[in-house]
Amino acid sequence: MTMTSHSRSNPRSDAAAGSVPARRTGRWIEDWRPEEEAFWEETGRPVARRNLLWSIFAEHLGFSVWLIWSVSSAFLVAQGFSFTPQQLFVLVALPNLVGSLLRLPYTFAVPRFGGRNWTMVSAALLLVPTLLFAWAVQDPGTPYWAFCLIAATAGLGGGNFASSMANINFFYPAAKKGAALGLNAAGGNLGVSLIQLFLPVIVGGAGIFGLVKASEGGIHLERAAWVYAGLAVVATFAAWRWMDNLATATSRPREQMQVVRKPHTWIMAFLYIGTFGSFIGYSAAMPLLIKLTFWVPEPTPLGTGIYFAYFAFLGALVGSATRPLGGWLADRFGGARVTLAAFGAMIVSTLAVLWTLTRLTPNPTADPAIATDNQSWFPFFLGFFLCVFAATGIGNGSTYKMIPAIWRTEAERTSEAGTPARSAALLLATKQASAAIGVIGAVGAIGGFLIPIAFSSPWVEDPLSATKGAFVVFTAFYAVCALVTWAVYLRRPSAAAAARPGTMAGAGI
Repeated sequence: MTMTSHSRSNPRSDAAAGSVPARRTGRWIEDWRPEEEAFWEETGRPVARRNLLWSIFAEHLGFSVWLIWSVSSAFLVAQGFSFTPQQLFVLVALPNLVGSLLRLPYTFAVPRFGGRNWTMVSAALLLVPTLLFAWAVQDPGTPYWAFCLIAATAGLGGGNFASSMANINFFYPAAKKGAALGLNAAGGNLGVSLIQLFLPVIVGGAGIFGLVKASEGGIHLERAAWVYAGLAVVATFAAWRWMDNLATATSRPREQMQVVRKPHTWIMAFLYIGTFGSFIGYSAAMPLLIKLTFWVPEPTPLGTGIYFAYFAFLGALVGSATRPLGGWLADRFGGARVTLAAFGAMIVSTLAVLWTLTRLTPNPTADPAIATDNQSWFPFFLGFFLCVFAATGIGNGSTYKMIPAIWRTEAERTSEAGTPARSAALLLATKQASAAIGVIGAVGAIGGFLIPIAFSSPWVEDPLSATKGAFVVFTAFYAVCALVTWAVYLRRPSAAAAARPGTMAGAGI
């Protein structure tokens, strides 16, 4: 395996022949054959693991910055900002919208600039939202529109996921993509949970169940921004020092954009709204959801009911932990089967969450008696909600296993085993699957914007009624996702239907 373009015997002739073009600078791997068992065992595995490790670290920070507003928004009022619940939900939703839109160009950046190079750039860009955040929260006079713009820049962290997943997809053989992509995604998703756990401690807003005490001297949100700005610098250096670019991970934009013509791209994007869109949307909204539903700020200073900072991180933690499980189960039983089971679990668990909400009384501005009554239902609400998160994590892992499997199956159906045409088809399938990951990830992440907006529902006067209505809509959507999964990827087609190009039902996806 060669590490730089300088070791190529004749890069000009190779490029002219249509193979991988020579790279002028940087840390490039020219020879990469993960599907060959001997190469993988002797050379490929340790390199892939090293790149996976630092990819997880950079993506983890991206998710943390992306969701920094999810928990900090709940502290803004305590720090002197007079924002309404609807305004706070918008601040939570905006990074998800921008992050979803950035996922497509971030995916295309990997074959254009190299996975290592783009990891360096994307990690360094995290300095923008963190430093702007530190500036804004220190001045109670900062206008709301400025907060909206700064919250939108946090979407830069959301784009990291797509480029990281596309990059790691090139490193691993097909049989190991599910577990590798699951670990990569789980490490990123875990950033949501950790920032929701540690931000209250860092800024002085809360401890951790009495085991760790909050710092004294009031709330200082800017501290979290300084911490993550420093970690962004570390991630940039680590990518420069220990990651690699793959010369084989090349593709023209026109070649990549061919995936938008594939019906399976949009079908999988629809399903990914149900899995990842739910995960990121619920993660973003959960702190505010707990605060508005189970907490009354009077009597001061401790208030009455459930304090959101102690529990907000649990959902993202569970969803992150189960994502690699979803990838592993998909490797063993098939992605479509696991995805269908995940949607089934999401339907049941969401209905259970909705049932607990029907037992609650809307909290008035300050009524400790009602808050205490609602508090008794919180364990049921939290338990069922964690089941929803667990199912979204499994579904995230299984859907990402399905994406390369779909393109690989099509390549195998259109070529003969052991021929150069098969090798070329499989390479093209890997490139298109990575491009599809970007499109699917971008569309799926829109759910992270829609869910907080649905919870805010400014057209509904009672916040609790808005929350109930949102869960009814989500349950119906999951039922549609389950039906689509079964009809497209699991239902046994007729002989004529099976012969049609693009048919995946019964293909073992």
